[in-house]
Amino acid sequence: MSGVVTGDAVVLGLQPARLPSRALAVLIDLAVVWIVYLLVLLGLALATASLDEAATTALSIASFLLVLVGAPIAVETLTHGRSLGKLACGLRVVRDDGGPIRFRHALVRGAMGVVEILMTFGVVACIASLVSERGRRLGDVFAGTLVVRERVPAARALAVPPPPPWLVGRFAGLDLSAVPERLWLEIRQYLTRARELDPFVGRRLAERLADELVALTGAPPPPGVPADAYLAGVVAERQARDSRRALSAVAEGPGVAPVVPGVAGVSSASAVPAVPASVVLPPEVPGGGEGGARATGFAPPA
Repeated sequence: MSGVVTGDAVVLGLQPARLPSRALAVLIDLAVVWIVYLLVLLGLALATASLDEAATTALSIASFLLVLVGAPIAVETLTHGRSLGKLACGLRVVRDDGGPIRFRHALVRGAMGVVEILMTFGVVACIASLVSERGRRLGDVFAGTLVVRERVPAARALAVPPPPPWLVGRFAGLDLSAVPERLWLEIRQYLTRARELDPFVGRRLAERLADELVALTGAPPPPGVPADAYLAGVVAERQARDSRRALSAVAEGPGVAPVVPGVAGVSSASAVPAVPASVVLPPEVPGGGEGGARATGFAPPA
């Protein structure tokens, strides 16, 4: 799930599930639950053959509540919205703000599901999903939840737009080692969805992401560079570094470490003293001294 949430509490990168996929997930869940319920009834019939009719009826009602009502609530609570049917269809139940559901959400959905799915054979749930803009049934409305698609086809993935030409190579000396993957994911998702956002919301979101990136790299953007252009330039620089690293690894291939002359059995890799992991070396900038590039984080202009 994406960590970027717009001002309308819409999670970027996730799509609300529609009626066909939700109906298939419900059918899978109901098939599994009814099979388990029939097996429980068969076991109770064999185990309670000597009991009277009142005790048998009480056990049947208890098994109905536990298996057909309690089991789906427990599964959605423990799996954070992923039942067996939803897992097979690539769906998940989340809160309206995109967070994982809790027991109270699963309880409300399960209680309403008895009325709109079991007692009405799914007619009420189908009508509510067709009327709702985001395909929510009554249980989702009362619980404040939403069923979304977790698996989005790869063909629909959007590429990160390139930065302005005058920013290409401008961030070659920027130290990106402290930027976590979470922030990279948020920046990429913002850049791919920037045109779909409200201009004011998009500008505020770009400024927040740029401030986080500056705090981690220690180098502010050049004067006059907008926040969205700054983010695009830094992401392009990181992608360029990853491409160069991958090409160099393929070009080198598996090889044998050279042996240090005059020292038997010692390779040059082991002869070089190791640098402690706690020491972070500043990046080297070709053609630039240590003063400008390392102080500002940017390569000096040509």
